[in-house]
Amino acid sequence: MATLIDIENRPALRHPEKQKRPDSPIQRKPEWIRVKAPVSKGYAETREIVKSKGLVTVCEEAACPNIGECWDKKHATMMILGEICTRACAFCNVRTGLPGAVDTDEPRRVAEAVAEMGLNHVVITSVDRDDLEDGGAQHFVDVIEAIRAASPGTTIEILTPDFLRKPAWALDKVIDAGPDVFNHNLETVPRLYLSIRPGARYYHSMRLLERVKERAPHQFTKSGLMVGLGESKEEVMQVMDDMRSAGIDFLTIGQYLQPTRKHAPVERFVTPEEFKSYEVLARAKGFLMVSASPLTRSSYHADADFAEMKAAREAKRG
Repeated sequence: MATLIDIENRPALRHPEKQKRPDSPIQRKPEWIRVKAPVSKGYAETREIVKSKGLVTVCEEAACPNIGECWDKKHATMMILGEICTRACAFCNVRTGLPGAVDTDEPRRVAEAVAEMGLNHVVITSVDRDDLEDGGAQHFVDVIEAIRAASPGTTIEILTPDFLRKPAWALDKVIDAGPDVFNHNLETVPRLYLSIRPGARYYHSMRLLERVKERAPHQFTKSGLMVGLGESKEEVMQVMDDMRSAGIDFLTIGQYLQPTRKHAPVERFVTPEEFKSYEVLARAKGFLMVSASPLTRSSYHADADFAEMKAAREAKRG
């Protein structure tokens, strides 16, 4: 499993498809997004549980800046279906290549880890598996069912791939498994998809989230954006409107951070004041929950945010 310190030193192993790209300078981070190195006892305990179960986390693979804070509280986002992605997004630090066979024992180990950590809320994500007929849908179902059996009191949030060019039943199968929150990130504005997320399609991703609401209106839906990639404020606001038209409940907005010199460069660091402005705008547009800050990531404070989102829905209905 990769560690945080070898990311910059091993780009050839993680991202062979990016080696012909010219280097982009990595800007010095402003004071408001610098974090301390993870050294706490809770962090070490979480790492040991994850390692002992032979699991992969997006926290490590994507070099999340919040890993120290989250793992100290035993909040780890499990990444299923392996650690090699079939896509080559310009922003992502997860390895790219041809994945191996699906590990059919993984659902059991994930469920055991969730129970051992005593999680009230868990986030499950995955790499893209374009090589599989169903894009990994059945494996998501198996993981959800295993967690329900091992830890019935745990609420489950999934962060899925887009199931692009997969049969419609694949997505429906995951929806019908009944996760409490169905998350799929749009990542950026439509204009930047070709350069930032070339393997995906903006309107397909939006339609996926709309489909969740059509099939399971009670399920919370969630999506996220990165900013600092060259988007305009007006473009972000248009995406918010598209999300609300699709019935999305929860919006996350965070600062894009460049993993290596071969990845898309940071165009600018968005200030905390601008993030606050985005939050105010999003809440005015009707989202039940908004998390917008430089360090916001899809699963950051997911347990507390889920509780707040449930309360907001109940208050709205009441």
